[in-house]
Amino acid sequence: MTGMAPITGYLKNTRLKEAFVRHRALSAKGVSERLFGLMFSGLVYPQIWEDPAVDIEAMQLAPHHAIVTIGSGGCNMLAYLAEGPRHIDVVDLNPHHIALNKLKLAAFRHLPAYEDVRRMFADAGNTTNSAAFDRFIAPHLDEETRQYWTSRDALGRRRISIFDRNIYRTGLLGRFIGAGHLAARFHGIRFDRLMAANTIEEQRRIFAEDVAPAFDKKSIRWMTSRKSSLFGLGIPPQQYDELARDADHAHMADILRARLEKLACDFPLNDNYFAWQAFSRRYPTAGEGRPPLYLEPENYQNIRSRTDRVSVHHRNFTELLQTKHAGSVDRYVLLDAQDWMTAEQLNALWTEINRSSAHEARVIFRTAAAASPLEEKLQADQLADWEYLAEDSARLLAQDRSAIYGGFHIYRKRS
Repeated sequence: MTGMAPITGYLKNTRLKEAFVRHRALSAKGVSERLFGLMFSGLVYPQIWEDPAVDIEAMQLAPHHAIVTIGSGGCNMLAYLAEGPRHIDVVDLNPHHIALNKLKLAAFRHLPAYEDVRRMFADAGNTTNSAAFDRFIAPHLDEETRQYWTSRDALGRRRISIFDRNIYRTGLLGRFIGAGHLAARFHGIRFDRLMAANTIEEQRRIFAEDVAPAFDKKSIRWMTSRKSSLFGLGIPPQQYDELARDADHAHMADILRARLEKLACDFPLNDNYFAWQAFSRRYPTAGEGRPPLYLEPENYQNIRSRTDRVSVHHRNFTELLQTKHAGSVDRYVLLDAQDWMTAEQLNALWTEINRSSAHEARVIFRTAAAASPLEEKLQADQLADWEYLAEDSARLLAQDRSAIYGGFHIYRKRS
């Protein structure tokens, strides 16, 4: 493909593939893991699917705090920045996410005004975004990131041009949501009526009438019983197994229906941009609802003035912590990564968390199933200094508007 040479390294990310591979290549599990690794080697999350409002409350951020977080789509890192922590280290093994995080930081730093940032990251179909990139952002990017966004695909389009269309319809997750809409239309389901609902009661009624029955269809139940059916959600085989352990539901289709029902029905639509992305494939307009926290106008200036407090690293969480001084990290945001880890990897990670964590540090993360994997997989002494905040974890799980996880967990280091 023309113009792809500058990003060869982005496409041959061996370490990213190794993060998911557990079994021999020719075994059924090995084939599944390698297929997921191949799919995960591109852009996966144009938007992160963890609710930053929940994260911020769970972390109880203060100005002296230093945070280490997984990057993903970069939305949450910017939301944390609005709260004014001392420093944020962003890590990710996916180089496409690294490029996206760097682009978002540069956009806040160098685009002239809030309206330009909003237009680039929230308003689909605006062809001036790539021109704004060329004029205001590109000159300030490092060479590798600039080449990433200016490289061309097989159709001769520069990668940055996805912001002229709708970036949220790209990436593994964006394409998965698009496939979900096609499947829904095949079964006679459209989401327009749901997204026009004015009350939660109306949302619940329309979901029960229009959407829920699809999960009883044989084709849907057959498809969702295959691990590969959820690769587009960024769910690897190991996490599928954890998700399938949901004791309240006998079949994966029932688990997915319950999670989708929470997304569609538990929160007002004008306050849940996750629902807009899932059911309308875009963010709400100003008259329809609120954008993500990092795109709310009252947060713009705080984020813009603090972009120098963020460092972005193409490495894994444990490696980054190994570079930190003892007692220097206050908050750890692990997203759902621990679902994917072996016991050996988890113990290596928590050895570094224990060493690097400051007084009353907090670790927050999500899991596909309800239970935390730590008590089962960690050596007994790894959690000796940590207290699990069960009530706060359960309360904040109920408030998580993304609605796709079975568990939210907060561990606090004892005084």
